[in-house]
Amino acid sequence: MSLSWISTADRLSSLPQYVFARLDELKANARAQGVDLIDLGMGNPDGAPPAPIIEAAIRALEDSRNHGYPPFEGTANFRRAITDWYGRRYNVELDPDGEALPLLGSKEGLTHLALAYINPGDLILVPSPSYPPHFRGPLIAGAELYPLVLTAENDWLIDLAAIPDDVAQRAKILYFNYPSNPTTAIAPREFFKDIVAFARKYEILLVHDQAYAELAFDGYQPTSLLEIPGAKEIGVEFHTLSKTYNMAGWRVGFVVGNRHVIQGLRTLKTNLDYGIFAALQTAAETALQLPDKYVFDVQERYRGRRDFLIQGLSELGWSIPKPKATMYLWIPCPIGMGSTDFALSMLQQTGVVVTPGNAFGAGGEGYVRISLIAGCDRLGEALERLKQANIRYDTSKVAV
Repeated sequence: MSLSWISTADRLSSLPQYVFARLDELKANARAQGVDLIDLGMGNPDGAPPAPIIEAAIRALEDSRNHGYPPFEGTANFRRAITDWYGRRYNVELDPDGEALPLLGSKEGLTHLALAYINPGDLILVPSPSYPPHFRGPLIAGAELYPLVLTAENDWLIDLAAIPDDVAQRAKILYFNYPSNPTTAIAPREFFKDIVAFARKYEILLVHDQAYAELAFDGYQPTSLLEIPGAKEIGVEFHTLSKTYNMAGWRVGFVVGNRHVIQGLRTLKTNLDYGIFAALQTAAETALQLPDKYVFDVQERYRGRRDFLIQGLSELGWSIPKPKATMYLWIPCPIGMGSTDFALSMLQQTGVVVTPGNAFGAGGEGYVRISLIAGCDRLGEALERLKQANIRYDTSKVAV
C-alpha cells in the first residue's frame, strides 16, 4: 500500500543529502561489480581498539550488574574518568557531577545540543567547511545559519573581525572545531582567547568539537577551549573515543564545560535515550586511563601515513603542507574540476574513495578530503592507481 499521502516533516526537507550515505550507495554498487575499493572516504579508523579496552569490555559484559538501564547522566566512574583525564591533559578542573556528560558518540551530542537550545529562526554561526553535524543539527532544529566561510589564505581560521556586528548581536551559538575536520587546520592559543572574548562580548554560546585532540604530530599540542579563562562560562567542548582508541562503532563520546548547558542537554536526552551501555562505559574508563604510550603509537601510525601519502601525491603534482593534527589530508581538486566530479572520477577510474569537499558545506568546494585509514601498502596501491589513470594536479591544464 502506498503512503504517498504521508509527507515527511519540514525539518527533513531542509536537509541537503548526507554525502556519506550517498557514498555508501556508490561503494556498494562498485563492490557488487567486483571493484577492489580502497576506501579513504569516511573517518573510520582501521584496526581494533587496544587490548586492555577489549579485555575490560569482556569483563564488564560478564558482570550481570551492567545489563540493566544505565544512569541517564552516565556512570559515576566514567564521569570521574573523564574529568580526571581533563585534569591530566589540560590542567582543567571539572565537576564530574555537573560538568561532564557521556554521549552516544559526539555526533549524537552535537545534534541533540542543537535541539535543546535552538528555536526556529535562531541565528547560528557555523564555519564552512565544517563537520556536517555542526550545520545539520541546527538545520534540524530550524535555525537560520550564517556561514563563516574559511579560506586557505587565512589558514582556514574563522575571521572573527569579518562577522558583521548586527549578525554577532543576533547570534545564539557558534560551532567550531580545531584541529579541524575537514581542513586539518589548527588554531593558536591566541585564537581561542579571541573567540572567548568575542563570545563573551556578544553573549554567544561556544560549542567546540575537539574530536582530534589526541591526533597531533611533530610536537604540536592542541588547545582545549576550557583552558582559556572565562571559557567555561560561555562554552562546552565535545570529545569522542572513536578516533584515538579505534572505537568508532562503540559510540562513546562526552561533553564537558558549562554546567547549565550540559543540564539542558541532559534533560533532552532523558526523553530520547537511556545513555551508553554500562559495559561500554567501563571499557571507556580503561581507554581514558591508558598510559600515553598507546596514544603515541596512534600518533606515529597516522604521522607515517601522512608523510607517505604526501610524498606520493607530490610526485603527482600536489604540494600539500604536512598537517599537524587529525587523520586527514585536505587537497585541492585538479584545475577545472568540482569536488563531486573529482571524487566520482576517482571512484570510477581507480576504485579509490575520497570525500568531496562540498559535503562539508559550500566553503569546501574545490577540495577533497582523504582519510588516512589504510596502511602504507594500500596507500601505495592507491597512488599507483592514480598514476595509471593519469590523475594528477596540473596547474597548466585540466588533468582528468
